[in-house]
Amino acid sequence: MSKIKVAVLGATGMIGQRFIQLLEDHPWFEIGGLYASERSEGKRLTDVLKVRDHQFQDETLAMKIERLEIKKIAQTNRIAFSGLPSDIAGPIESDLATEGIAVFSNAANHRMRADVPLLIPECNAAHLDAVKNQETYANGGYIVTNANCSTTGIALPLKAIDEAFGLNFVSISTYQAVSGAGYPGVPSLDILCNVVPYIKGEEEKMEMELSKILGKYENSQFTNAEINVLANCVRVPVIDGHLESLVLRVAQKTKVDEMKAAMASFQAEPQKLELPSAPVKPIIVREEPDRPQPACDAFAGEPSRARGMACTVGRVREKDNYFKMFVLSHNTLRGGAGGSVLNAELAVAKKLI
Repeated sequence: MSKIKVAVLGATGMIGQRFIQLLEDHPWFEIGGLYASERSEGKRLTDVLKVRDHQFQDETLAMKIERLEIKKIAQTNRIAFSGLPSDIAGPIESDLATEGIAVFSNAANHRMRADVPLLIPECNAAHLDAVKNQETYANGGYIVTNANCSTTGIALPLKAIDEAFGLNFVSISTYQAVSGAGYPGVPSLDILCNVVPYIKGEEEKMEMELSKILGKYENSQFTNAEINVLANCVRVPVIDGHLESLVLRVAQKTKVDEMKAAMASFQAEPQKLELPSAPVKPIIVREEPDRPQPACDAFAGEPSRARGMACTVGRVREKDNYFKMFVLSHNTLRGGAGGSVLNAELAVAKKLI
């Protein structure tokens, strides 16, 4: 098939540049334009580069940033990948959908809308049908959101556990990388040799989002999962990779080895459809006593296009009918731009684009 033209919104930010990274040589998508505020208009990507762990192609680095204009974007592109900050993303994404653009957003503005899927394809691919109830769907426009970066990494193992054993309760403690705060992130004098036990709105987002993601979409409405979720979130001096501690209870009696096997063997629709950005194994279970770690496991996932798209689980153990484990995921790849790209791939496979 001919490649689909896509726009990257917020191309000067960290998530925007992760989008650019993932769209280089993508088999289905082709970058039709990079967009940001008028302050960056005319600059080349190389002038505003923030992603340091990827070698961009020369032609990509030479691409010019354009001012974000709704009509112009709609004339050139079929899809918009939004890395815009939440304080401006909402109306811009709505206006693009009105113009017939399929918007795949990393921002929080539309996540809890009754007609917008909060999508992690391995967890709730059926929720994508909700876009058909959006007013703009008739002209080809709609909005799909991905989850908060701290929600996404743990949703995968929780889905596998819920399917196998029935999830009743989960307590979460996060150790979140500074890149989750955007660029330039947390000031160095605040985070070096320190842990900050507060991330505004993060705990509330996790508790709400997991219930929607693990719930059902039936009869044109979302029904939240009846799972008790408690979250504590802290920022730690790590560049990339959110480490999260889970303590959970399940309905069906099981053993540690059975739970590890359920996670390690878990596959879902993206793997069956062989979507380009889908990791062959979305959950990697490690047996070492000191894993996962951000330095070792943030970029987990195969094939190469899915690098950073798998989550890693370790230290799975049981005490007094509670199961405990650690989960590590890359917050700007699986929990950010990569999640949105995978969402768009699912939409193409489902012929919604």
